[in-house]
Amino acid sequence: MSKNAKKAEENKRETPWYIEIPVVIIVTFAIMFVLQTFVGRLYVIPSASMEPTLHGCPGCTGDRIYVDKIAYRMGEPEPGDVVVFKAPESWNNRFTQQEAKGPLSGLQNLGSYIGLSSPDENDMVKRIVATGGQTIQCQAGDPGIMVDGKPIDSSYKLQPPTYPVADQSRGSDACDGAYFGPIKVPEGNYFVMGDNRTNSADSRYHLGDENQGTVPGENIVGKVQAIVLPFNRIGGVEDYDIQSAQ
Repeated sequence: MSKNAKKAEENKRETPWYIEIPVVIIVTFAIMFVLQTFVGRLYVIPSASMEPTLHGCPGCTGDRIYVDKIAYRMGEPEPGDVVVFKAPESWNNRFTQQEAKGPLSGLQNLGSYIGLSSPDENDMVKRIVATGGQTIQCQAGDPGIMVDGKPIDSSYKLQPPTYPVADQSRGSDACDGAYFGPIKVPEGNYFVMGDNRTNSADSRYHLGDENQGTVPGENIVGKVQAIVLPFNRIGGVEDYDIQSAQ
């Protein structure tokens, strides 16, 4: 063995384990942070608003989903895509921040990046049903959610619904709730709904805000591509072409 090789071997031996292991951990988490900030991130589904597509409920083991942050750098969100977005300010009136205190706050933030806990910001997941320039409504006599005067494909929604439409004078089963619209979606914005339509506080519940309940494009974090946990639910998340029949 050459002198240089011997010296390198000695230097390697001189690195104590209590330094080497933390360095490996720090580098690993730094790589994970960069990947999940710019490439993709894991999220926990905390509620049932996207049943049956995504599973979640308070106190249960919700789906862990992979959200692709690159998808919309090369294209625009489309009707049928399931997306994660930062809720507009007007949506936060019912949001209770679950922020940990003290040293635990750092662990919570770290856990949210690897899908072990929910982030402390109001990130939501819904399906896009209409895009900028389109008109959406559901009124008495409509056979379902209408975009530009034609019904969208709703085969993926939860059936039977979680809650019946009690007041048939103000809504219908076809509308999965109260009548609404017509609403013209502002350019660059998106009208979103949960697949569990009678149990989802989505765009329909914020029609009086500055965006008419729609979500600005800059709020969209990325496209939901797959369920990664639990193991018995691993698989892709389908982005139905919901306006194909129009």
